[in-house]
This record gives sequence, C-alpha cells and structure tokens, in this order.
Amino acid sequence: MRRRRVLGIVGGALVGPLVAAVARAQTVPGPIETIQAFCDTLLDIMKHAVVLGPAGRYQRLEPVIQHSFDLPFMTRLSIGPPWGSLTPPQKHEAAGAFGRYFTASYANRFDGYSGQAFKVLGEQKIRHGVLVRTQLVDPKDEPVSINYVLHDNDIAWQIRDVYVAGTISELATRRSEFSAILRNQGVDGLIAAMNKKADALTS
Repeated sequence: MRRRRVLGIVGGALVGPLVAAVARAQTVPGPIETIQAFCDTLLDIMKHAVVLGPAGRYQRLEPVIQHSFDLPFMTRLSIGPPWGSLTPPQKHEAAGAFGRYFTASYANRFDGYSGQAFKVLGEQKIRHGVLVRTQLVDPKDEPVSINYVLHDNDIAWQIRDVYVAGTISELATRRSEFSAILRNQGVDGLIAAMNKKADALTS
C-alpha cells in the first residue's frame, strides 16, 4: 500500500510538469507565429503610415516591440562590457532609452506602402534559439531578407537579434554605433543620446 502511494506521488511529480509544458506549448505562440504577428503589425503600419505620422507609428509599434523583442538582453549586448559596471538604475534607464530608440527607428524605417508584402519562409534551430527567415517583397525591387533570432525565455518566444540582407546584425550595428558615445560620454551620455534620437525620429 505504501509502495503504491509512493509510486503515485512520484508519477504525479513527473506528469505534472509534463502536462504544464504541453499546455504552455498549446497556448504560447511559437517562433513563426511570433514573427508573423510582428510582420502583420509592420505591414498594417506601413499601409497607414501617412495618416499615423511618425508619432502615431511609434505609438502603434511600442507595445508590439515591447512584447516581441527581448529589449533588456539587446541593450546589454549593444552596450557590451561596460554593462557589467552599471548600477541597477542605470541598467533600467539604459534599457528604457534603448527601447524608445529601437521603436522610433522602426517607426521611421517603415514609413510608407507601395504594394510590399512580408513572406515568412521557415525556421531552423540554431545554438541558443531559433532562426526565422523572412523576406520583404517589393513589386518594384528585389526582395530583402530579414531574419530573426528568437529565444524561448519561458514566458514567450522573443526576438534577440535581426539580420537584414541576411548578414547585417542589428545588435552589431548598435554596438558599433554606441561604442564611441560610451567611450567619450559614458553611459549617461549614451542614455541621453538614445532619448534625443528617439525624440527626433518621432517628432
């Protein structure tokens, strides 16, 4: 009787997490669904770009980017080694400024529509995540490859980097851009610069 009770407890301990994992897999969007939803938002914003204006595009994009991108991780990688010496308030401020600048850049980049479409081509497993390949198809130009690196952070699949034209890393671009500012003005200067750029792009 005691043995049966112990086996029941052990079995329940094993089955419980398995059931939870299956339930999460059924409710949390996968990498392709995450990217498809993001692309759908971008396309809708492009179609209404003129009516929305820079500020309106930013407002539409902000909650979607906050949900779809791992902004704290991207901030840390963009700042690089100096991140380790920042205080918690500085890290919080830097992540907030990075999120504003990143969102404003997207609002500025996708500022019109002339028949473009996004195609999600598939996914492949890579080290520490999944790569989702997409194309921005323009009827008047060659398609542009936009590939997304996603990570499962136990809450949702979130984007950690974007490769434009297949090889140009968003994080590498930002890190190169930020390095001179960090060297000359420190992290407080970088935070101010990101906020200033975000204001300029959405004005």
